[in-house]
Amino acid sequence: MTDNAYPKLAGGAPDLPALELEVLDYWSRDDTFRASIARRDGAPEYVFYDGPPFANGLPHYGHLLTGYVKDIVPRYRTMRGYKVERRFGWDTHGLPAELEVERQLGITDKSQIEAMGIAAFNDACRASVLRYTDEWQAYVTRQARWVDFDNDYKTLDLAYMESVIWAFKQLWDKGLAYEGYRVLPYCWRDETPLSNHELRMDDDVYQSRQDPAVTVGFKVVGGQPDNGLDGAYLLVWTTTPWTLPSNLAVAVSPDITYVQVQAGDRRFVLAEARLAAYARELGEEPVVLGTYRGAELLGTRYLPPFAYFMDWPNAFQVLAGDFVTTDDGTGIVHMAPAYGEDDMVVAEAVGIAPVTPVDSKGRFDVTVADYQGQHVFDANAQIVRDLKTQSGPAAVNGPVLIRHETYEHPYPHCWRCRNPLIYRSVSSWFVRVTDFRDRMVELNQQITWYPEHVKDGQFGKWLQGARDWSISRNRYWGTPIPVWKSDDPAYPRIDVYGSLDELERDFGVRPANLHRPYIDELTRPNPDDPTGRSTMRRIPDVLDVWFDSGSMPYAQVHYPFENLDWFQGHYPGDFIVEYIGQTRGWFYTLHVLATALFDRPAFKTCVAHGIVLGFDGQKMSKSLRNYPDVTEVFDRDGSDAMRWFLMASPILRGGNLIVTEQGIRDGVRQVLLPLWNTYSFLALYAPKVGTWRVDSVHVLDRYILAKLAVLRDDLSESMEVYDIPGACEHLRQFTEALTNWYVRRSRSRFWAEDADAIDTLHTVLEVTTRLAAPLLPLITEIIWRGLTRERSVHLTDWPAPDLLPSDADLVAAMDQVRDVCSAASSLRKAKKLRVRLPLPKLIVAVENPQLLRPFVDLIGDELNVKQVELTDAIDTYGRFELTVNARVAGPRLGKDVQAAIKAVKAGDGVINPDGTLLAGPAVPARASTPGWWPPTRSPPRRCPTAPGWSFWMAPSLPNSKPRAGPKIASANCKSCVSRPGWTFPTASGW
Repeated sequence: MTDNAYPKLAGGAPDLPALELEVLDYWSRDDTFRASIARRDGAPEYVFYDGPPFANGLPHYGHLLTGYVKDIVPRYRTMRGYKVERRFGWDTHGLPAELEVERQLGITDKSQIEAMGIAAFNDACRASVLRYTDEWQAYVTRQARWVDFDNDYKTLDLAYMESVIWAFKQLWDKGLAYEGYRVLPYCWRDETPLSNHELRMDDDVYQSRQDPAVTVGFKVVGGQPDNGLDGAYLLVWTTTPWTLPSNLAVAVSPDITYVQVQAGDRRFVLAEARLAAYARELGEEPVVLGTYRGAELLGTRYLPPFAYFMDWPNAFQVLAGDFVTTDDGTGIVHMAPAYGEDDMVVAEAVGIAPVTPVDSKGRFDVTVADYQGQHVFDANAQIVRDLKTQSGPAAVNGPVLIRHETYEHPYPHCWRCRNPLIYRSVSSWFVRVTDFRDRMVELNQQITWYPEHVKDGQFGKWLQGARDWSISRNRYWGTPIPVWKSDDPAYPRIDVYGSLDELERDFGVRPANLHRPYIDELTRPNPDDPTGRSTMRRIPDVLDVWFDSGSMPYAQVHYPFENLDWFQGHYPGDFIVEYIGQTRGWFYTLHVLATALFDRPAFKTCVAHGIVLGFDGQKMSKSLRNYPDVTEVFDRDGSDAMRWFLMASPILRGGNLIVTEQGIRDGVRQVLLPLWNTYSFLALYAPKVGTWRVDSVHVLDRYILAKLAVLRDDLSESMEVYDIPGACEHLRQFTEALTNWYVRRSRSRFWAEDADAIDTLHTVLEVTTRLAAPLLPLITEIIWRGLTRERSVHLTDWPAPDLLPSDADLVAAMDQVRDVCSAASSLRKAKKLRVRLPLPKLIVAVENPQLLRPFVDLIGDELNVKQVELTDAIDTYGRFELTVNARVAGPRLGKDVQAAIKAVKAGDGVINPDGTLLAGPAVPARASTPGWWPPTRSPPRRCPTAPGWSFWMAPSLPNSKPRAGPKIASANCKSCVSRPGWTFPTASGW
């Protein structure tokens, strides 16, 4: 390339992946990313928190999607003058890492880990996660994401872990951490409890499962003398027969009406409202022997179905439970306090301690000898058989099985190993979230959410019902809970440590590694034991991995041991982004710890995007192979193509997205190739490099420059509110105007080497590449460097508002000219009239013909029409009809869609000045971004409509039928309104 010419480009379609690799290589050699940070030294900082991914496997489309957003926003903010550090992080602890190592080593049981040694197992976990970090770096680099890997943080680092134990100590000192005995979701495969929020992260945690459901009668032995219940059977229904050996009570609602009925030679008690449900077993019209309010049944004694715990104090009586309903079952609830949250609360209130005959692996122990060693799910079948035959352990107390059925229901599964969970009483450490739950709700109001409905919807409602957080895990690879207890209950003592200094002070050794088993080796005599025989030993539990990641804002900089001033100036963060499930994961734990420790939100703005699905609409699965291979897409289409496909979709507004190869290729066709071809066209026909100029008087030059000024404003507005799909749509529309209108209508000027045209296109491409740089960082780098010969488009500033001339009237007029030409061309195509065939006349009916009058020659030339007639007599040539697109409107309007349909049919619609339709009585909220209805409003009836409400008539089409027009909306808007109602009079002559 000479100094006075554009680069010579190869003919034919560009090899975009190859060009991208050249850019990536250039960035590596030039250290462009570091330069982009350094040039903003001293500038205001924009604080971005990069949520750490689990380093237990390779990135998938969900990671790539989030990663693109994490790249676009910092690039944009950097161009706007901010300094944006982008420190990468790794979530290295917990079950994700442990299960990967178990898979590698063929481990299926915790006992195998104990046998090989905790040290060896944890060494394998460390090696595994560090191996994946290298592979992740290659993927992240290929997607053109700029991050600081050199100063990354890892949750396994000693400094990070010290900040985490500091956080725990702070909670303990504030009375917000405690040890309790609770019923929790429990994974018998991994032998550890889970927290409730982990059951709500992903839709597939609850999977459809078939379980045996039984209705069993427990014989009353202690009825009140005058109620006639002695010898009757209390009917209970359960979908967990395996919990029946642990039954200690039953619950009724004091306000429900219960009946005693005769069925054969037995009497049964159940809720009156449930009689019809048991007509097959009890008869269509059973004899009612007595009617009781639930309160009258309280204290009634019965024989349990199994006799394992007959002498258990206070057990086997009817208790009151506010959770009892008549929606299903019998209205009487079987309670096994060790395996039900509500059961435990009610039983504890009357002094019934739980029995726990199920071990950590989910198997019955010796206390239930008949089922000893059986897994609880496997034991269901034998328990049902014993109940049915009243044999074995069921023979003693004579329970009556009146129904056995298969019950299909959503059932929770472990989010990591995917096995069905059980609920089990365990000792665990908790954060006392309920103490500051209301404050979390208040602080949430200071956070800006996209989509906005997440604030008071999915996240806000979760906060309102937040429970105490179980943070201990009975595992190995994680941050240790820094609690030491006396090993002699006669001399109780608890010590909690929050720093290496505190540990060194009491144990005389400064730990170089806080992981197990090394931290477990720190012991000392119990200072409260005058005999000197008891020892302070650490409890074996490690912290929930979500406690690690929720500590990221301060732990990444080793706060409070270092960087106190830095942290105070960088907290809360300005921006975070992850998928919507993190409202129960990282977003939630960040908010819990921020509220508890600092009484502040952890972040100011949060984007919660939807879920990426395979091409079959199901969750992506390696076994199903229902998604394109990431590497193949990079190699075939390039990273910018994938970035555009993901970023231009509705997924960033909370919807889900099906990944298809065609969808990715459409991005190449719609934007990447048009941009490249425009640059190639300029390089081919310009005799020398163009000059920055905005003073051309040619109407097309003036139009495209003014249109570019609009693009600058629209992109700025969209990016400021994190509406990346809206920004993509603005860029796509401008690219369409640039390539299919300006360049095509100006070709003859370029062939003639017209300086105004060349300089204008040079200027337009220079500004466009800057505006598009965050969205398409690779192709814009190539084009911009070819145009300017400067270092990088990513080292430039965002175009200023006054950089380009504005002309709103010209843009409006020329856009309507383009619409006229598009509609008329569709008429030609519908009648198979080729463009080369001259037509005598085109009548354009619009509200303001004067707007188009200066352009009648241009319209005629574009359409090959000899005469263009403008008129405002719209009613003479046709009528305009609206219909509601129910398929699109339904999900948006919900139950109001029928009212909107009726209103439109009745003509009860008002077209507003901003181009929206108000149909029906509802008062619409105002859209915050033109052309985009953020999915954050309560259902609007007002929807974007066609620009200008003008239409164009071709009166010489014989016997024409109504022509179905296009949907009225931009691609990302999915408007609720379409326009099928164009009607044309008949005429002759064409």
